[in-house]
Amino acid sequence: MVLKSEVIEKAKDLGFADIGFTTVEPFDSHKEILLSRKKEYRFLIMSLDLKKGFDPKNIFPDGKSIIVLIEAYHKEAFPPSMVGKFGRCYQDDDRITHREFYNRVKVFREFLSDNGINSRVPFNIPHRLTAVRAGLGTFGKNNFFYSRKAARRSSWTIPIPIIVDQEFTPDEPTNEVGCPEWCKHSCIASCPTGALISIRKLDPRKCISFLSYFGQGLTPKELREPMGMWVYGCDRCQNVCPRNSAWLAQELPMNQNVAALKKDFELTNLLHMDKRYFKKKIWPHMFYTSDLWRWKMNVARSMGNSLDPKYIPDLIKAFEENDDERVNGMIAWALGRIGGSKAKTALEGFLNGINGNNDVVREEVLEALEIVK
Repeated sequence: MVLKSEVIEKAKDLGFADIGFTTVEPFDSHKEILLSRKKEYRFLIMSLDLKKGFDPKNIFPDGKSIIVLIEAYHKEAFPPSMVGKFGRCYQDDDRITHREFYNRVKVFREFLSDNGINSRVPFNIPHRLTAVRAGLGTFGKNNFFYSRKAARRSSWTIPIPIIVDQEFTPDEPTNEVGCPEWCKHSCIASCPTGALISIRKLDPRKCISFLSYFGQGLTPKELREPMGMWVYGCDRCQNVCPRNSAWLAQELPMNQNVAALKKDFELTNLLHMDKRYFKKKIWPHMFYTSDLWRWKMNVARSMGNSLDPKYIPDLIKAFEENDDERVNGMIAWALGRIGGSKAKTALEGFLNGINGNNDVVREEVLEALEIVK
């Protein structure tokens, strides 16, 4: 039987920022919260089978403990052209590309297996709650997990729960909000869409991250401008958090893996990409949605919120390339928001060229013409 100290040593040798242990008891508080907010979380509960994750035994009946590894994903800087458009935690996510982080988790599980321990790495148990139950840190008012050690006690971390069939002595839970008393709810006040309702209470239907990869249909008009330049994910409530300021204030070396991708993720390339481009260059890195229309709609909105006339030719071209009303509706909105004579002329041409009963696009074009300057 492998000792807890040996497991800790192996995790540190592999470069994980921290490690903790907890029990396989059901997550009753998590269950209570989700079931009390069925209306807000219905899509996630169903699509990710979160109900199964209420009890680790549903996933691994032989499980006796949960080991939680902590990975700091913001150890290097990200390209300025991608910051503010793509959430940092997604930019170097290698779960599909199977690079360094993925392989370290694999080696850790091989170590467990070599010592007679079977394991499961579930996606649908509450990762952050598991981490605080293992004593690895506390919650922020923004719902994020803040490490006790990694990245200067910031939220730029990923907890990796691993259910194992060997019992380990659990660590002391730290299930509490650890924000300083002097913080005046900066994360809640700064959430552009009002998704953060109160301390640790989120409405995912207004969350920029959720909308960017799970949003259904054309983004509601009242959320488009507040969503700003974000295409996939959002770091807003982490960027303004005083608990993250120490880490953000330092100069970090550039993440070369991500830097190599920045050309592929330029807005103009994303707006005109085909399925082959998406599957080869984009999806392996940001894979929460496979819907090309949603990506292009998000890009068009981002271009509109940039207020940069340089995007007008690409938006016009994309309108002619696409027949999806959600994409073309957002393109019309973007042109109206950027404004100018070229945008107005294009919108007038769109209106004359709309065929059939495409009421969605027609309405968006008419509304854009009303605001174009």
